Parts: sequence; C-alpha cells; structure tokens
Amino acid sequence: MSTRRRAREPAEESEVAGFTGPATINDIARLAGVSKKTVSRVINASPLVRAETREKVAGLMRQVGYVPDPQARGLAFRRAFLIGLVYDNPNAQYIVNVQNGALDALRGSGFELVVHPCESRSDDFIEGVCRFVQRQKLHGAILLPPVSENEALAEALERLDVRYVRVGSVPFGAAARTVVSNDRAAAVEVAEYLVGLGHRAIGLIAGPHSHRSAHERAAGFGEVLARHGIELPPERVVEGGYTFESGVACAGRLLALASRPTAIFACNDEMAAGAYTAAYRMGLRVPEDVSIVGFDDSPLAARLWPALTTVRLPIRDMGRQAAALLLDPAAAAPAPLTPHLAVRDSCGPPAR
Repeated sequence: MSTRRRAREPAEESEVAGFTGPATINDIARLAGVSKKTVSRVINASPLVRAETREKVAGLMRQVGYVPDPQARGLAFRRAFLIGLVYDNPNAQYIVNVQNGALDALRGSGFELVVHPCESRSDDFIEGVCRFVQRQKLHGAILLPPVSENEALAEALERLDVRYVRVGSVPFGAAARTVVSNDRAAAVEVAEYLVGLGHRAIGLIAGPHSHRSAHERAAGFGEVLARHGIELPPERVVEGGYTFESGVACAGRLLALASRPTAIFACNDEMAAGAYTAAYRMGLRVPEDVSIVGFDDSPLAARLWPALTTVRLPIRDMGRQAAALLLDPAAAAPAPLTPHLAVRDSCGPPAR
C-alpha cells in the first residue's frame, strides 16, 4: 500500500514577519501577500509572474528554508494552455476577425483558442460561462460585446480567479483588462461626411439596444446632426439587430416614409447590405436615390455593388491586443483604437 506525501513539507524553524515554524506553500503566499497559485508559478519558473513578485516570493522561501513538494510543483499546471473566446453576437464576420487576431497573438506561444457562443439574455448565462471556464481550465478569457458589458459576469470570473479581457466601445473597469474602440468618434466622422455631401433628411438604423456600441454610434451621429441644426425625428430612427434581415426590414420602413431620407447610416455592414436590398426592391438606386453608410468594413463591404462606404473598425487588431494582454499580465494597457471612415461608392450628394 503506497502512501502519499503530505502537502505540508517541514522546513527549518524560522521567523519572518512574526511567523515561526515549518513553512508551507500557504504560509509563503500569506507572507508575500499573493495567491498560492502565484507561489506555485514562481516555483515552476513561470513567465506569467512579475519580476518583483518573483524576487519577493523567492526571497521569502530562502529565508524560511521552504522546500516545495511535488504537489506544489503540479499546482501551476492545473490550468490548461487555453484562451477562451466568449461571445453573443449575430455578426459572424466580426467573430471570425476577432478569432484571427487572437490567433495572431497566440501563434508560437503554446496556447490555443477555444470558443464559447452563448445567449447573454438567458437565465443561466453567467453559470454557463463559468462552467465553460472551469471545464476547460482556461488560462484566461476574451469577452466580446455584449458579453463584455455584463458586470455580474466580470465579478463571477474574479471570484474564480480567472483572467479576462473585455472588448468594447467604452472602457470597463481596469484599463489593463479592456480593449476599446472609439465608436462614438467614428460615428461623428460619418455624420460630418453625410452633412458635407449636402444631406439633411437622414435616417439611422441603430444597433440593438442591448449593445453599448449601438448607444455610442447613435449618440455620436446624433450629436453632429444637432450641432448642424439637422433634425433626426423618431420615425427616422429604427432599431435593427446587427443582421442582414433586420437591415432589410428597417430600411424598408425608412424608405417608405413620405419624407424619405436621402441618406441612411446603418450601424453595421450586415444591416447596410440589407438596406441595399430594400432600396433595390423599391426601385431605388444607390447612391443616386439614397446614400448608404455602414460600420465595420467587413469583407462584404467591398463586394457590394456599388462598394460600401463604411467605418473601418480594426477588429482583428482588437482580438490581437486582447489575447496579448492575457499572455502578458505585465503589459501596459493598449491605447483606445479609433476607427475611420473608408469612402467608396455608396454615397453621393442628395438628388435634386
């Protein structure tokens, strides 16, 4: 019958900051003011520990004569070399671009990417994400909007001691855990462009109310129109779902108005493509009868005819930055990314 070694490994009697007795890994963690996992990472020479923390922990172990046992050495490897991507987003191209960016950062690191689609409005949403994190033993998780906007989920991951990075259109919590795109500034650029072309009757296909990006894009757009004295009445603002089908339906409503808009800003490219379809079904030409602007600059934008004027959102860069933050806890928080308008052929002056 084999016997297992006890987790507590005796050490020489020492006294450090009021501590006397045989040291354990728990004692080292308490004295250093870090988690037991961090001590284990120091023991295993993990690169995921700050240099000053490593020196502090190693110095304490030498002072108390602590000798780690095999159980402590195995602790650091209970987490898999996996980064999770958690999302609830109907825009498939957005997800693909984020994945490609994350894979760029992970290439050669030994880490792999696993994905977890979810329904952020379901009752067991948070429990489902936590089960995914624990089942996969994730090193960290990338949270995409609107999942990233859920404070209760962030708190649950904190309790599980799981690193995460939140991607969004505004900062959330600690800067070192956020990758931000300035969607409001990009929408300002769209509005200035349409006003500069001479448009005054303008329609907006907003994103879903549950997405913070929808609020940021609508707010930036509306602020510019108001500054120019241009009205954006309620009937010219419709809420879409960031899907092609919702773009068809919303544009159909706008273009059926007695005071039909001469330009439409659709808050993502899928909805903008839907607006093309609605216009053509009604016998209208783009841009001669109605100008259309999108947001994202997905591959779809350049393939439409005429090519879609849209906001170039650096989605791949956002995925790359998020994964890099998880790999290097000591990395400085990245500066917010500012999207810019890519002018193509879908806009022109309003018809006389």
